[in-house]
Amino acid sequence: MEQYLKATYFYNYEHPLIQQFIRDHRFEEIKGEVEKIKAVYDAVRDGWRYNAYKMHFSPESCTASTIFQRPEGHCIDKANLLITVLRAIGIPARLHLAKVRNHIAVELIIRKFKTDVLTPHGYVELFVNGKWIAATPAFNKQLCKILNVDVLEFDGENDGIFQQYNRTGNRFMEYLDDYGTFDDFPLEFVKNNIIENYGQLKEIVENEGTVDLQKE
Repeated sequence: MEQYLKATYFYNYEHPLIQQFIRDHRFEEIKGEVEKIKAVYDAVRDGWRYNAYKMHFSPESCTASTIFQRPEGHCIDKANLLITVLRAIGIPARLHLAKVRNHIAVELIIRKFKTDVLTPHGYVELFVNGKWIAATPAFNKQLCKILNVDVLEFDGENDGIFQQYNRTGNRFMEYLDDYGTFDDFPLEFVKNNIIENYGQLKEIVENEGTVDLQKE
């Protein structure tokens, strides 16, 4: 369990910005482990806008302290932030990666890659009450309202993964493939996965650049 609590190059919770974030939200003053977890989840989910169209591939750009300084993040960015803060307050946490099909809000991806498959999608697993549970902090409240999807609440005790349907009953999200869990951010795996599934991005990824479909 120790590996899911320690700070790493990517989950650098000893950084002053992360520590200040924890103090500002007074997470450690909240009574009860579950209540702390819920507070951290809400802060990360709604503190950064979700942006599926932008990914960074240099090691430094993937550290929690660097992600923290951006106003928005990919699902993996937000998962990494949540993992980092959870570990900082003593909650074991790890990254889970998967391939998903998203039926909503992927117009640029469909236009660019002729597919609505998103990979890798990242979410968090955390250990509480003797078991691992899933938490998905990607979609902030404002975006859920725009997409006509219920906000994904997380009770700190049961799995919280993407909704399968939106409010009108149309399919929203499907999980297609499971890549498993990681005790640290697997940058090389992510890069290879992107190249394998979106070959057009090979040069950008290999040169540790930034993919921003909104500017292309």
